[in-house]
Amino acid sequence: MARKANTKKKSKNKVTRFLWRWYLIGLGLFILFMFTISWGWWGYMPDIKRLEDPRTSLASEIYSEDGELLGKLYYLEDRTNIEYDDIPEYMVDALVATEDVRFYRHSGIDMKALVRAVSRLGRDGGGSTLSQQLAKNLFHDKPTSKFGRILQKFKEWIIAVQLEKRYAKHEIITMYFNTVQWGNSAGIKSAAKRFFNKPVIALKKEEAAVLVGMLRSPSRLNPKRHPEAATTVRNVVLNQMERYNYLPETECDSLKELNLVLDYNFTSHNRGMATYFREYVHRWAKRWCRENGFNIYEDGLKIYTTIDSRMQTYAETAVTEHMKSLQSQLYNEIRRTGAMPWKDEEHSWRVDKSYIPKHLKRTRRYRNAKKRGLSDADIDKEMKTPVEMRIFTWSGPRDTILSPIDSLKHYKKILHAGFMAMHPKTGYIKAWVGGIDFTHFQYDHVNPRATRQVGSTFKPIVYARAIEDQIIQPCEEISTGPVSFELEDGNIWTPQNSGKVKEEILPIRDGLKKSLNTVTALVMKRMEPRSPLKVKDFSDKLGIDTKKFMPYPSICLGTMDISVYEMVGAYGAFANNGVWTEPIFITRVEDKNGNVLEEFIPKTEEAMNQQTAYVMCKMLQRIPEAGGTAARLRYRYNVGFPVGGKTGTTQNNSDGWFMGISPDLVGGCWVGAEDRQVHFRSTALGQGANMALPIFGRFMRSVLKDPSIKISMDDFEKPEIDFTVETDCGKYEQPDKGTDRLGDDLDDDDDIFGPR
Repeated sequence: MARKANTKKKSKNKVTRFLWRWYLIGLGLFILFMFTISWGWWGYMPDIKRLEDPRTSLASEIYSEDGELLGKLYYLEDRTNIEYDDIPEYMVDALVATEDVRFYRHSGIDMKALVRAVSRLGRDGGGSTLSQQLAKNLFHDKPTSKFGRILQKFKEWIIAVQLEKRYAKHEIITMYFNTVQWGNSAGIKSAAKRFFNKPVIALKKEEAAVLVGMLRSPSRLNPKRHPEAATTVRNVVLNQMERYNYLPETECDSLKELNLVLDYNFTSHNRGMATYFREYVHRWAKRWCRENGFNIYEDGLKIYTTIDSRMQTYAETAVTEHMKSLQSQLYNEIRRTGAMPWKDEEHSWRVDKSYIPKHLKRTRRYRNAKKRGLSDADIDKEMKTPVEMRIFTWSGPRDTILSPIDSLKHYKKILHAGFMAMHPKTGYIKAWVGGIDFTHFQYDHVNPRATRQVGSTFKPIVYARAIEDQIIQPCEEISTGPVSFELEDGNIWTPQNSGKVKEEILPIRDGLKKSLNTVTALVMKRMEPRSPLKVKDFSDKLGIDTKKFMPYPSICLGTMDISVYEMVGAYGAFANNGVWTEPIFITRVEDKNGNVLEEFIPKTEEAMNQQTAYVMCKMLQRIPEAGGTAARLRYRYNVGFPVGGKTGTTQNNSDGWFMGISPDLVGGCWVGAEDRQVHFRSTALGQGANMALPIFGRFMRSVLKDPSIKISMDDFEKPEIDFTVETDCGKYEQPDKGTDRLGDDLDDDDDIFGPR
């Protein structure tokens, strides 16, 4: 018996040693396996340090001068980081109660939850801790094979343990909230903005529960698309908070009774404030980042612009309100005349019947039909066959059924606009509206490359050059009669006034006030010889790209193409004592930590002397007065002294312009159709005073009514210099009193170019 018992004991010890040996071998192999995983032998292993550096997906932000977030620049993820102190405590509680109730008691791996998940095959929830989920966020590609998924789990364990070693629990929570996905929104800050349009700290408990609940399935539990499912899971989260003593039972019950209320704020490059401006900044920022070694979509840069969000809002409202009204005027003219607005280039009253067929051949649909080998007859049939489409209207996007040719006709009738406002002394652009709707029309009409014929808004530049050279006096009387120029080819150019103008003698200042072509031409003629080159050189100093200027006398009437951006900058020199200041839109760029990477200062150049600038301001102030082409600025929009301005209307009413100035704000506006052949038939409707001036008028009226915007309404400051230009026309017209000599006995009290 003793021998048997001894044999049995030896056999048992042998089995025990065998099991322990293989257990230790297995454990050693497992430890070695885990080490090889951490060394990257089994494929990509994310660097733990990447969690501290959100370069991989941190959106760059664009801010207005007054601190408003205008928009973000991101490629795939809209991500902005947040600090732990900005996360409400009950949101952290909701996350822990729902996703990892033992979060504060484990060191990265919750063995109890893991055993439960394995034994119950995940029916009672997974075994991943928050640390493991955070580790999982490092992997952008989900493994497709079963072995790959198992391997990734081991990798997550390793990273989770490393996280727990290196970071405090609240730091892990913060990193989790900054890296987790809520559909297209990456990070809690972006998610709170999208679904509830508020900062994270302002989220209510029931709202926090909605976002925490979404983490289980961001698509299936999206509260915008699936409100019932989102409400159900919200209540599950609230129950979990009550179960683990994060929420009193009575409060939990009352919160579950609340309806789901969203304030959905879809962040898109095509929506929001200053869309055209943001796109211009986007392109600029990409170039800047390329030159300075940054990634605009990943490095979380903060770009501070010169835009004033209040002025930008007023500018966008002014454009929308006026263009909606102006479009109605065009439609009414079409109905009244029974004629389409695309006119023959030689005869502005005649409809160009070849216009639509010509432009139809330029459409993508037509070119694709040609590539498919369709005959002209088949293409014509396809172009006339109605199809479903969504079109732009001033009542909002409309789903309709139109043929491609009717769609083309619809869009060719649409009028467009570009508006910009700038502080003349700093060069800071305060408002930038590049068009009427960025979603449908992405061409930016403020962009320096977006040039159109400027018409009479160029005349003040001609007058300024003549005053600078002391060739004319603003009070000097001049004939409105015809003026002729002999061109280099022997031809004669004789400009005509718009409409019938009685030939008379009047002060040169009134020639500008009434925008008489013959008076401007006479001013140009007095600058001969080489008058076109003199005007061109002067325009160069005003920041205008004159490469396309043709050296002909007709440039005095604004026959060249210039951008809104350039014209606003040029007029800014009048209001800035003759100093041209480059319009700028960025003040500084910071990295994600607030370190300034670069600051920007505008270029400046003395374009004219102070006397010329002041005289031009006084002349421009007269144009909105009774009898001036901009009179409606005062009598209709109540924008009075000291604001001045100049209207512009190009040939056949193709382009309407208005340039406005005040001591602290200069604005410019262009309005017209996509093609110059499309325009009003009536000059009363097609002139700059009707097409463009109302935008500036509405904008300025709103700005002046806003007490939070500090803008001077004092007169332009008269420079303390000895004037050689007589600014008191009352004296100029009375030579018998000995005041005909320029600059004699000037009286500051009479420095108003005569009575108002």
